[in-house]
Amino acid sequence: MTQDPSDVKYQACPEFESQLILAAAEELNPAEQADLNEHLFRCPRCASALQCEKDLIASLAENRREPDALLLASCRAGLEDALDREEEGGWLRGKFGAFLPADWLAPRPAWSAALLVLIGFSVGILAPRYLRAPSPPLTSVTPQVPDLPLSTAADSTGAPIDFRSAQVAGINVLPARGGDDPQVELQMRAQQPFRVQGTVNNENVKSVLINILRHNDRFDPDVRLDAVDLLRARNNDEDVRSALCYAVHNDRNAAVRLKALEALNGAEPQDIIRQTLLDALVDDQNPGVRVEAINALRDMAAKGQVTSDDHMIQVLRERMHKDPNNYIRLQSAAAIRDLGPREKF
Repeated sequence: MTQDPSDVKYQACPEFESQLILAAAEELNPAEQADLNEHLFRCPRCASALQCEKDLIASLAENRREPDALLLASCRAGLEDALDREEEGGWLRGKFGAFLPADWLAPRPAWSAALLVLIGFSVGILAPRYLRAPSPPLTSVTPQVPDLPLSTAADSTGAPIDFRSAQVAGINVLPARGGDDPQVELQMRAQQPFRVQGTVNNENVKSVLINILRHNDRFDPDVRLDAVDLLRARNNDEDVRSALCYAVHNDRNAAVRLKALEALNGAEPQDIIRQTLLDALVDDQNPGVRVEAINALRDMAAKGQVTSDDHMIQVLRERMHKDPNNYIRLQSAAAIRDLGPREKF
């Protein structure tokens, strides 16, 4: 019976099988590589197995399927939130455990049930009294002149509006009519709540959206994600580009950082974008964000939109050897290849 050629890797010598996989990925140190080369010279079976491993890696690199980086970022963010809630729950159990220990509640189910009902009833009555806050009526204001200075804009009462300090309660995108740009409605919280309406080309709308990214600790992740989505259409605006790069470097939510990277796709000038991508590839702890960064860098390198320099090559080589994500290591090597002739590494 003829053996399937695809099983050739199983013909390798058992003591060298793991080294062949590492050698194909260029992960062996010089001493280990020298020992393996000496064995390969005498063993055609291991040499065939090594070639099979190299062909497999090359095939994966050429026919890559990019993982859903947004899903990875969202899953990681969800895990972090779950861990935070578990930690808070442990703190609460520690605080109230001294007063209501489990060994007291378990043998007295009737008393424990009555006590829990009493606590729930008390919280239901008292909590609204402390949490209720009067809500002033919502007024509406739409700046009439896109270039109107922020300090001169005013609400319906004539009071000046400071767009940079006002809080954003919500963002609504109204359907576009015909070929027009969609209308954005920003619900603002200030001393006198108001609304700002206009397209993303409206300077006041743009200022509010940029302010959301610049002060990410003051706004919910959903609001920041909406701001990134809306600013994507103006990614060639210098202020917008700067705000998106700031979000990549500083936003604490991985999904926001990931979406900001996506929004920078195609923006000019490429040098600023390239440096932001390299920083994310080196510094970001979220694998989904790093995957998006290396994918964007490889696309730019393949299209000839970036020129390599010593710093860029050094970063890619370091990620190729040290990144814990195998996909990023492979794509870093492919990006170096796309940049043109390279030295041995």
